[in-house]
Amino acid sequence: MKRRLYFIPFIFIGILLMANCAKKGRPSGGPRDTIPPIIVRSVPENFTTNFGETEIRIFFDEYIKLKDLGENLIISPPMKYAPIITPLNTSKMLRIRILDTLAENTTYSINFGKSIVDNNEENEFEFFKYVFSTGNYIDSLKVTGAVRDAKLRTAEFPVTVMLYEVNESFKDSTIYSEKPMYITATRDSSNTFEITNVKEGKYILIALKEKSNDYTFQPKTDKIGFLNEQITLPTDSTYNVTIFKEIPEYKVTRPSHLSKYHIVFGYEGDPKNLEITPLSELPNDFVSTTLRDMERDSLHYWFRPEITADSLLFQVRNEEQLDTVEVRMKNLFADSLIVQGYKLGTIIPRDTMSLKTTTPLVSIDNEMIGIMDKDSLNIPFTTRVHPENNLAQILFDRTEEQRYKVDLLPGALTDFYTNVSDSLSYSVESKSNSDYGTIPLTIDNVKAYPIIVELVSEKNIVMDSVMMTESAPMSFDYIIPGNYYIRIIFDSNSNGRWDTGSFLERLQPEEIVYYPNKIEVRANWTLNTNFILD
Repeated sequence: MKRRLYFIPFIFIGILLMANCAKKGRPSGGPRDTIPPIIVRSVPENFTTNFGETEIRIFFDEYIKLKDLGENLIISPPMKYAPIITPLNTSKMLRIRILDTLAENTTYSINFGKSIVDNNEENEFEFFKYVFSTGNYIDSLKVTGAVRDAKLRTAEFPVTVMLYEVNESFKDSTIYSEKPMYITATRDSSNTFEITNVKEGKYILIALKEKSNDYTFQPKTDKIGFLNEQITLPTDSTYNVTIFKEIPEYKVTRPSHLSKYHIVFGYEGDPKNLEITPLSELPNDFVSTTLRDMERDSLHYWFRPEITADSLLFQVRNEEQLDTVEVRMKNLFADSLIVQGYKLGTIIPRDTMSLKTTTPLVSIDNEMIGIMDKDSLNIPFTTRVHPENNLAQILFDRTEEQRYKVDLLPGALTDFYTNVSDSLSYSVESKSNSDYGTIPLTIDNVKAYPIIVELVSEKNIVMDSVMMTESAPMSFDYIIPGNYYIRIIFDSNSNGRWDTGSFLERLQPEEIVYYPNKIEVRANWTLNTNFILD
């Protein structure tokens, strides 16, 4: 008995040691799985001919699930009724139930993109494509190429690339209402594409950056690109297409009575020279003025005196197009004259101090304005009314590292209704020239003038712009430190701006070429740049 008791402490210690060892030796779970799912078999087999089934089953070696299927799945040619694809959760089998009546002697491809992943680690089975033909052979021709954006450095992917078969039923209007024969999408930021399993024939190539993903062109929301020439297959050619946003066809929309003396006329498209003429009977002292909205497609129509009629008729002329529109008048309050700062705070030398008013600005009284620097010295200035943007601009010479106080006494600004501004005070300051960078620029091999040279921020905002009609050195000055891009617009119609294209007119957008590298601008830094065009 004593000998048994003697061994008890040793047994207890052994149990403790074993528990300790158990804690330290807890298994880690092994290396992470990085292998994507593998297809074991398909029923019917991939690349089946004389296909007549209504269901396809694809078996994998492990549990899979579908991730972002709607964003990845591309069926070419498109089916009128989308197939039902399961599982929605997890399974070792992928089932495709076909609901549509398939066309005869046609090769179909179902591309899953990156949507098939394994259940645990979500390893992608990339760009799996199931192909079958309702005829006795698989079409094997292909079309390859790349997509670029007319204005952006790179096109936002994915871009849908489509082929419409050129036959007796194809018209230009087809792309607005009917789905194409073949579809693919750019895979990544390289924006390259490949349309496979295409049959021999003639095609129109269209690229769309869509909003609705319905494979038809919606001009209000989509960007479009196209080739001017038809594609004849088979071919070894590679095709590059440029997408752009069309300007919609001009159309006036229903006007709205916004305030007592203020009507807004909306429109779509590009009005050349909108003219608004009242058709209703009006008082003899009736006068009006119009202002183009700086941000929206609309024209502001201001008038006086008050109109008590229930409605007014107007004629809206845009070149040769005439429209008659009716405005329902309401019992509204009049707008007050409110002054808002437009170019204030720290102003770089090329900018102008500007104030914007909520009602049409008519005049500026310089006697009611004073400018003093930080040493209380009076600064000479001039003013002007910018009628297109409804701005009061105050122009004065600014020196480096200076602060200015701009005071407007009551009555300095007068609007269309003889309302005057209240007492106002603003502060404006300038930095040292050494706080800015400079880019002296030479451009070689320009194929045609005029060109527009633009300095663009990383957010695609135009920071500065220079029009050039001949070869000469130029410079972007007073650049706030940061990253920028330089681009050249070939202004082929010499109107001083970039013009987009039109599918129906078979008009490509004006060409834009980017300097190949991002430019880092530093303070007190001059970066001599040579832009050599191909």
